[in-house]
Amino acid sequence: KKIAIVGSGPAGLASAQQLARAGHKVSVFEKNDRIGGLLRYGIPNFKMEKHFIDKRISQMQSEGVDFQCNVHIGSNMTFDELLKRFDAIILACGSEEPRDLGIPGRDLDGVHFAMDFLTKQNKICEGDKINKEDMISAKGKDVVVIGGGDTGSDCIGTSNRQGAKSVTQLEILEKPPEKENKLLTWPNWPLKLRTSSSHEEGVRRNWSVSTKSFDGDGKKVNSLTLKKVEWKKNKEGRFEIKEIEGKSSEIILKADLVLLAMGFLHPKKDDLLKDSKIQLDPRGNVRANDKDYKTSLDKVFVSGDMRRGQSLVVWAIREGRQVAHSVDKFLMGSTSLPY
Repeated sequence: KKIAIVGSGPAGLASAQQLARAGHKVSVFEKNDRIGGLLRYGIPNFKMEKHFIDKRISQMQSEGVDFQCNVHIGSNMTFDELLKRFDAIILACGSEEPRDLGIPGRDLDGVHFAMDFLTKQNKICEGDKINKEDMISAKGKDVVVIGGGDTGSDCIGTSNRQGAKSVTQLEILEKPPEKENKLLTWPNWPLKLRTSSSHEEGVRRNWSVSTKSFDGDGKKVNSLTLKKVEWKKNKEGRFEIKEIEGKSSEIILKADLVLLAMGFLHPKKDDLLKDSKIQLDPRGNVRANDKDYKTSLDKVFVSGDMRRGQSLVVWAIREGRQVAHSVDKFLMGSTSLPY
C-alpha cells in the first residue's frame, strides 16, 4: 500500500522505517530543505552530530523510503492531493508553536524565539550561508535565556560557542534541591537540580524571577526588568506564584540578546490543519486516541508531539513505531509489526 508521512522528525522517521520493512511504499514529505525535523534543526550539533541522521536516511532510502524535501502540505501541495494519492496518511509535524511572552518591549530588536536562534546556527553547521541581516548571533553580547528546560540549555551552549560576553538563564521556578527527596516526589519525576554540560561550560542561573519588561532605546533591547517571586501553597494544597512586593525585589539585568525558551504550545495552525478540518483537542493538538492513533478523518493518523504535545525524542520514536503498527493493521487487517 502507499503511505504518506508528513514530517521527518523522530516520529515520522520511526514510522517510515517500520512500514517500509513491512513492505509498504512509503513517501516522507518534509517542508524544510533537509530531512530530520527537530533532530536536524532543533538539536545543536554539539549534542547530536548530523552524520548520524544522514546515515539512517541513506539506510532507509536503500530500504525503499522516498524522501521529498521542500514540500509543505497545505502550501505547495494540498491535503486533498495527499488523500487522493495515498491509502493512509500519518501526520508527524511536531509541536512548533512557541510559548510567547507578551510583556512591554516584546517587539524590540534582539528578542527572539529560541528555535529561530538554534535553527540558524544549525544551518551554518550544515554549510549554509545566512544573510547578515537575518543572522542571530551571541558574539560579544550579554545573552539572557528565559526558560530552564532542554531548549534553554541548548541556547546556553550555542551562545558560548558563538563567543557571548555573558550568558544568564532565568527560571520562574524555585531552585530545586541538589539531591532529590524520592519519598516526597514518588511516583512523579524526582525534583532535583539538573545541570547539563552546557551549564558547566558557563552560565549564571537566576531562580524565582518573573520578567516584567524588555527595555531599550525604542529599537533594540538593552536590559530586562525582573521581579522576584515566591511559591506558596494555597488552601487546596497547590502551589501558587506571588510577586514579592517592594522595590528591593526588582532586578535590572543587562541584555543585548534575549532568547525565549519557554516551551511549545501545540502544532502550527497552518493551512494543513485549516484545510483538512481535522479535530483538535482542548490543548490545540490533533485529537487521536492512545490505542490506534486514528484522527477524526478517515485513513489519517497522527503521532509524536503533534498528538501528545511537546515531549521527548524517545516518546516520538515510540509513537512512530506504534502508529506504524496501527496503520499496517488498518491497511492489511493484521500486522506482524511490534506495537
